[in-house]
Amino acid sequence: MQTEQTVATENSIHRTTLNWLRERGVRLEDIADLVYRLQGEFYPDLSLDECIHHVERVLQKREVQNAVLTGIQLDLMAEKKQLLSPLQDLIYQDESLYGVDEILATSILHIYGSIGMTNYGYIDRVKPGILGRLNNREDGQIHTFLDDLVGAIAAAAAARLSHSRKRARDLQNGEPSDPLTD
Repeated sequence: MQTEQTVATENSIHRTTLNWLRERGVRLEDIADLVYRLQGEFYPDLSLDECIHHVERVLQKREVQNAVLTGIQLDLMAEKKQLLSPLQDLIYQDESLYGVDEILATSILHIYGSIGMTNYGYIDRVKPGILGRLNNREDGQIHTFLDDLVGAIAAAAAARLSHSRKRARDLQNGEPSDPLTD
């Protein structure tokens, strides 16, 4: 007996990822602001539009979409107290020794190399912009996973931007391009 199963398309998964981020209060501009904070001092001509472009490209990666959807789902379940204990308490309280949220976030960072990890470590510690709001719990929502995922998306986009700028410079100088820019 075969059961009917809905197959998600690349486009539907991408749209769902963007919708879920928006529903949880995260705009692409919020993530782009983090990218700007990470890269602005290195590129004085950097614009928010360029940062948004790189955030959008990172969010087109299936690995990123999978991580975001998984993390948001776990946050929602913890909010509704639908997880079993002790996992419910660990996620609900954002327990400091529970590192699975960071592990899921680091899966995003590996796409663009080690510079993403450095960027992530910095913004995860400082929690600028949207990260501070997601981490403070003032809105009553649980963002145990989301704050780390947003930080990782920003760090990956910053790494992508940096690789892209280097590639453009290399091409201008007649050197081979870097494949990590896609």
